[in-house]
Amino acid sequence: MKKKELEQKPQVEIQEVSYETSPQEEHANVLFKPNEGPQTTFLAASEREVLYGGSAGGGKSYAMLADPLRYMGHPSFSGLLLRHTTEELRELIFKSQELYPKIWKGIKWSERKMQWTAPSGARLWMSYLDRDDDVLRYQGLAFTWIGFDELTQWATPFAWNYMRSRLRSTAPDLPIFMRATTNPGGRGHAWVKKMFIDPAPYGKEFDATNVETGEVLRYPSGHAKAGKALFKRKFIPARLSDNPFLSKSGDYEAMLLSLPEQQKRQLLEGDWDIKEGAAFTEFNRSIHVVEPFNIPSNWVKFRACDYGYGSYSGVLWFAVSPSEQLVVYRELYVSKILATDLADMVLEREAGDGNIRYGVLDSSLWHKRGDTGPSLAEQMISKGCRWRPSDRSKGSRVAGKNEVHRRLQIDEFTEEPRMIFFNTCTETVSQLPSIPLDKKNPEDVDTKAEDHLYDALRYGIMSRPRFSIFDYDPSMTRGNSMPIADSTFGY
Repeated sequence: MKKKELEQKPQVEIQEVSYETSPQEEHANVLFKPNEGPQTTFLAASEREVLYGGSAGGGKSYAMLADPLRYMGHPSFSGLLLRHTTEELRELIFKSQELYPKIWKGIKWSERKMQWTAPSGARLWMSYLDRDDDVLRYQGLAFTWIGFDELTQWATPFAWNYMRSRLRSTAPDLPIFMRATTNPGGRGHAWVKKMFIDPAPYGKEFDATNVETGEVLRYPSGHAKAGKALFKRKFIPARLSDNPFLSKSGDYEAMLLSLPEQQKRQLLEGDWDIKEGAAFTEFNRSIHVVEPFNIPSNWVKFRACDYGYGSYSGVLWFAVSPSEQLVVYRELYVSKILATDLADMVLEREAGDGNIRYGVLDSSLWHKRGDTGPSLAEQMISKGCRWRPSDRSKGSRVAGKNEVHRRLQIDEFTEEPRMIFFNTCTETVSQLPSIPLDKKNPEDVDTKAEDHLYDALRYGIMSRPRFSIFDYDPSMTRGNSMPIADSTFGY
């Protein structure tokens, strides 16, 4: 592609393609009608960056081809649709050659330029981006719409982030968008999940975040919009059942059902929380993650913490139902913070919780460091944030992992999972299904992974056998709602 080929023409009033969506009337001349549900939602989305993904067969590729057609009546529209390789691109080209000429009278395909040109002058390029260096082919060019088909085939977010810099529109009535489709799995599963899946509940728009830090992308100080989010993102889940053309006969579903468990959950169920080599494959967002609810005042509450100044500190708050189901209802995940400051943050967050029965803290924090004064645990306790030491005896890590597995199972009597998480615990919900097994010791998780919240979870779970909800006496409390016990440990 030559730069002059992408120069935009003067703006005119936009003319959008009209898609028939009325369920009451069918027209013989309707050439493309989006399926009701996610496909229609995707085509109507106004957020800057949108991912349409999930199960195989949900109509994602046709939705990606249809989306730029909304703007092909505008002479300033310049779109770019990308696949990872030329072989994969060819499939999209064949589909577009079937669809586009029937929708836009006079639209032309150039094999040499790999470009569709509408009578209005609008253009859509179809190209590939195999290696990171391939982004240089688009240096100096501008597009109003960029689409990535099968986004998880890109191993890193480099291409996505770079191509964002190619978005530009000189026409005030022509918005700029980035769109993507994909299934779970693939080399880029982790970063796509972190960018689009983890920040918010499915289908809800959210402020775009930095995929590395998780921080919201904001206008810098001194800017007229200083502090405001740069733009919005959204994830729209796709399901096979959303595509009546594939789901009607049941043949495609039967094929997906025949796949190994991991692939079945990814491609049939669109499960983003299943990952090859993951330690906790039982975790299922649809089962274990719930909307927050008011916790009854008579439920036992406690907390657990894994502290680390040099990296992250993770704190989880638990409530125990009468059936002994654990409810993880709050999280705190911060980096490079003093133990005393963390204690203040913990107390601030649980101020309205009522009785917090006890806290469990990594037992290594009771270790003295020469003659430098009280231990980190003692410093936190002196602030009124009381703890008892976690179990770090021989075999406790494996025992803790086994107990996490047990808690993720469905109880045969209640027919509910033995542990659930509020969807506001976004970091925990993101990290738990991604923690890998230790390749040298599959009985344990990989300790080099991001496991601080997992460790807090393990400490909390392993504390439960020590108590029964039926022997709790609220009168035996003092101070910060903690039961009277050995003041050495502050619980």
